[in-house]
Amino acid sequence: MKFNYHFLSGDVLSGNFHDGSMHLGVLHEWFGIHWWNSRAFALLFVVILVMLPLVLIRRVESLRFSSAISVLLAVVFVGICSVMAIHALIEGKTKTPRLLPHLDNKTSFLNLFTAVPVIVTAFTFHFNVHPISSELAKPSDMISAVKISLLLCAGIYFTTGIFGYLLFGESIVADILVNFDLSSDTAIGALLNDTVRLSYAFHLMLAFPLLNFSLRANIDELLFPKKPLLEKDSIRFVSLTLVLLVFAYLAAIAIPNIWYFFQFMGSTSAVCLAFIFPGAIVLRDVHSISTTRDKIAATVMIILAVTTSTIALSTNIYILVRNK
Repeated sequence: MKFNYHFLSGDVLSGNFHDGSMHLGVLHEWFGIHWWNSRAFALLFVVILVMLPLVLIRRVESLRFSSAISVLLAVVFVGICSVMAIHALIEGKTKTPRLLPHLDNKTSFLNLFTAVPVIVTAFTFHFNVHPISSELAKPSDMISAVKISLLLCAGIYFTTGIFGYLLFGESIVADILVNFDLSSDTAIGALLNDTVRLSYAFHLMLAFPLLNFSLRANIDELLFPKKPLLEKDSIRFVSLTLVLLVFAYLAAIAIPNIWYFFQFMGSTSAVCLAFIFPGAIVLRDVHSISTTRDKIAATVMIILAVTTSTIALSTNIYILVRNK
């Protein structure tokens, strides 16, 4: 799932196509379209200069400063979006949001389920809990950290969704950062557009190493269960790090639209990580600590996850085949 960080950064720097129209990236707007600021080369520079030094860090504790800056940049992004939306609202330039979705046939109703994978992907963080808690002075503090993180993420997503729709209405695309390539009447407006995009792009770049840390540790444990700790084996550590980084880079170049990633990966791997696997662990109850209430909740969670995931995946495949 981590390649979406590369993908979004590429959208900001080098733009993307949407519905046949080209949305320019920041580098294209500043310097024009050249080979060196194309998507492939721009992401390559980001990978080498920003992400590679961070992913080579061997302890998650050492990522605390980059993670803090990442959160701060996300708050800056939301703050500027809010100011822009409120300013547009005062001037009467906002789009009128629909309180209910527009449904005209059976397919439109099923399309509602395609939003589920996106939401699930946004809140899938389970794999980071254990690596972070193991390095805390008080592992019990992880409970508070998870609650605060959930509230913060929910606030950021909700605010971005509301103000983003007020600004762009029906023209909003899967990657809202692309919408901020619109030309502005003032220099301040253009500066705000670029600041919004760059702040979130750098947020993603700095958040990527934390996700990579957990992925690398899990893959290493899967492939080399009897080997020494990964952080103590430099050859294995560097090799696995480079393989994952190259794979994420190539995937971000090859896949044309991030919506495909959210739709299909969110319907499969994200649902498994967020709902099915945790529910299965509760039902298995190896240590006999699950209560009847826990098992009922786990069963309901698995059933809902499988049902919504199946509907969303089927609808996505149907739409993809129909549009060809």
